[in-house]
Amino acid sequence: QVQLAESGGGLVQAGGSLRLSCAASGRTISRYTMAWFRQAPGLEREFVAGSSWRSGSTYYADPVKGRFAISRDNAKNTVYLQMNNLKPEDTAVYYCAADSSPSIGERRRDYDDWGQGTQVTVSS
Repeated sequence: QVQLAESGGGLVQAGGSLRLSCAASGRTISRYTMAWFRQAPGLEREFVAGSSWRSGSTYYADPVKGRFAISRDNAKNTVYLQMNNLKPEDTAVYYCAADSSPSIGERRRDYDDWGQGTQVTVSS
C-alpha cells in the first residue's frame, strides 16, 4: 500500500497557474501508475491525468489537454500536476491516486490508493 499526501492547492485567478505535489511513502512509485482526479461539489470524481510506470506514457482528460501536465520524480517519490491557464470550471478537490497496474485507468475503481485531496479554487 502507498500512502499519498497532496499539497499545493489554493486560490488563484482565472488564467493563473498552480503546481500540485503528491508525496508518496510506504512504497516506491517507480512501479506504480500515478494519476490525478478531481471532484467538484455535487459531481462525480473524474479523471484528470495519468502516468504509467512501465511505458512512461501520459494521458489527459480532454478538458485539461494542453493546459495541465503530469510528471513524476521517482527519486523524490513525488508526482506533480502543473496546471496552467486555469479556468473557474477547474475548481475542485484534487486527489492523487496510485495503482500497480501498468495501464492508465480512468475510473475511480482502477486505483487502490488515494490521498486526502487538496482544494483548488479558481476565481473569475
